[in-house]
Amino acid sequence: MTETINDLPQVMLEGAKAARAASRTMGTLSAEKRVEALEAIARHLEAAKDDILSENKKDLDAAEDNGLDAPMVDRLRLDDERLGGIIQGVRDVAALDDPVGDVLAEWERPNGLKMSRIRVPLGVIGVIYESRPNVTVDASVLCLKSGNAVMLRPGSDSFHTSRRLVECVRAGLKEAGLPEGAVFMVPTTDRAAVGHLLSGLEGNLDVIVPRGGRSLVERVSQEARVPVIGHLEGICHVYVDKGADLEKAKAIVVNAKLRRTGVCGAAETILIDKARADELVPEIAGALIDAGCEVRGDETAQARHDGIVPATEEDWSTEYLAPIVSMRVVDGVRGAIDHISHYATGHTESILTEDEDTAEAFLREVDSAIIIHNASTQFADGGEFGMGAEIGISTGRIHARGPVGCEQLTTFKYVVRGDGQTRP
Repeated sequence: MTETINDLPQVMLEGAKAARAASRTMGTLSAEKRVEALEAIARHLEAAKDDILSENKKDLDAAEDNGLDAPMVDRLRLDDERLGGIIQGVRDVAALDDPVGDVLAEWERPNGLKMSRIRVPLGVIGVIYESRPNVTVDASVLCLKSGNAVMLRPGSDSFHTSRRLVECVRAGLKEAGLPEGAVFMVPTTDRAAVGHLLSGLEGNLDVIVPRGGRSLVERVSQEARVPVIGHLEGICHVYVDKGADLEKAKAIVVNAKLRRTGVCGAAETILIDKARADELVPEIAGALIDAGCEVRGDETAQARHDGIVPATEEDWSTEYLAPIVSMRVVDGVRGAIDHISHYATGHTESILTEDEDTAEAFLREVDSAIIIHNASTQFADGGEFGMGAEIGISTGRIHARGPVGCEQLTTFKYVVRGDGQTRP
């Protein structure tokens, strides 16, 4: 499947220079022009639905030949519904308020200088991701909406699908009279391309967003010569407190684990309050097992349901991305917070309880990007946050945290207006 590129460094450098040039145009467009471009992109995606699904079939066939595991195939697969969701996501992003040029703050100094802080694009964003073709479109339109250009390096498993999707995006840009170079996809599955991106391409990349497994994120963090907005794996927890509503808790836990097991917001560990473990463990483990999930528990959990298999220490740090979940009985909300502090990756954690004081303690003390009360961890998604789409969930602390949407792809500059002041 590898597309051979004879001079990959030069091809990527030329793509980066074109993206840099395009970013200057994209950052100065009117809001209306950006919307026009996104609407054109949506139309081209709709017109190419059959082609896109045909290219996706090539990727799926290759995935089968290569023995790709079920969660990865699920991430890769497109159908009419998912493709329709991608197109709707483009229109949702188009409908968002334009972030570029927002005045974040204004003030006047005693000497009469008028200061303002203005939101501006980041510039050229490199996105390195694995086998989710929706990221190709989400990343493109979020970058364009926020006035940026983007260089995409999709996983080799989604190469054909992503290439066709990018063709549609660039066709939409061309129809709107904008530079196609604002969206560049690395035209090869050669892994050397990742290293070239991480080099910064002679200063033409401003930030890298890695979206994938731990090994990818760690490599990017170690090797990148440009700033990184990290997206670590999601070891998400659901804590079921003694004050939980049982039926509500069962429905949320099953949804958090099994709605889609291959997404980073899927719950991987269920923590049960020992004060009510005799009731909660059998009911919740039973609901999961009945729904087809393997439950791996500590000894306390195993003693309360015959279907729970033993968990190992490794299970508490495992992102299964499969119908498998770990379960531990903990000593109240304090025990839950202690477990999460030790094992979580800073992604998303949820507490299920009707006790508001306990919920507030959890929301206040757990230090992750997204903390949820009485709802599924699978709401950890930019679309569900009303952001249209997302490039990823940032688990870092600098610049962006949580879903990375349009606003998170901007920075700011200060504008100072005077009338002849000189500094004494």
